[in-house]
Amino acid sequence: MSLLELHGLKKTYGPVTALAGVDLSVASGSRTAIVGPSGCGKTTLLRLIAGFETPDSGSIMLDDKPLANGAGAVPAHLRGIGLVAQDGALFPHLSIAENIGFGLGRHAAGRNERITELAYTVGLDSALLKRRPHQLSGGQQQRVALARALAMRPRLMLLDEPFSALDTGLRASMRKAVAELLETAGIATVLVTHDQAEALSFADQVAVMREGSFSQVGTPRELYLKPRDRMVAEFLGEALVLPAMIVDGFAETTLGRLPLDGSGERPALARVMLRPEQVMLEIRPATEAADPQAGALYGEVVESEFAGATSTVAVRLINSPDSPEAAAIANTPLVLRKSGIEAPAVGEIVRIRTIGTAHVLAAG
Repeated sequence: MSLLELHGLKKTYGPVTALAGVDLSVASGSRTAIVGPSGCGKTTLLRLIAGFETPDSGSIMLDDKPLANGAGAVPAHLRGIGLVAQDGALFPHLSIAENIGFGLGRHAAGRNERITELAYTVGLDSALLKRRPHQLSGGQQQRVALARALAMRPRLMLLDEPFSALDTGLRASMRKAVAELLETAGIATVLVTHDQAEALSFADQVAVMREGSFSQVGTPRELYLKPRDRMVAEFLGEALVLPAMIVDGFAETTLGRLPLDGSGERPALARVMLRPEQVMLEIRPATEAADPQAGALYGEVVESEFAGATSTVAVRLINSPDSPEAAAIANTPLVLRKSGIEAPAVGEIVRIRTIGTAHVLAAG
């Protein structure tokens, strides 16, 4: 069942269009991530949902009740929506307990027990409740902000890049803990982030935003493996985009004849995408490349940059088959990330093969 429904949301600031007609549906208890480049309208959309601003047109419905529909808007404090900001936005002069219980009535029955329960829920030691925010680590502060938001038992939680200020390892563990906590509580969540990996791992639904509207909305797997266009493909991870001639359900490319996923309309000339992990490299003697096996594709490693667990490897194609723009592409090395242990060295000859299917991108 859908909890949050956005229809035709538009918002301008003078001559600048922040949102150009946004539609989105968020199911009860689900997690949605909104990603896109800086200035695309992500934060504006979150502020409209929270009630800090009103749309110029369009509607926001929560649990079938209008929050904003052009005629008026429900104030932010009456929407039943929780918000965790990037910096936590804690009150520096209040203790941790007072921060968590800020939205609770000071004389409400069971207030102290509720604060202790919330601290436990988000993984905070009760000994920290007497401290001030500056005495806590970044991860602990974010847990306090989450506990404060949960105190009001929201139907919807908004997360505005809440993990971006944390160290890499802490960010991953905190993200997982928050996802599990919200799922257990059955709270629908909308996360705004610029971190593609974070969006793909956190959410059930991902929406890629560009210039005030959504380019594509779908499951993480769908958007990663079947992006609508080049922008979505490259924004959600590294992508190999190749010119191709489509013949009998296959793509003829500089990497050979590739099977295609799915069906649908396919132009004779198109661009197809492979993810770098679909390209396998096998070290071969130079003599084999000089006398290639039928149908085999070879390359020479021209760069290899070691970075611990992974290495970035650039491979120049040696015997690429003819295809549209083949000459130009063949002279441009393929850049791949491989295991740091198994990465080939500069000068080595590798046999190149692909796994899985290629995906046809829409023009534009």
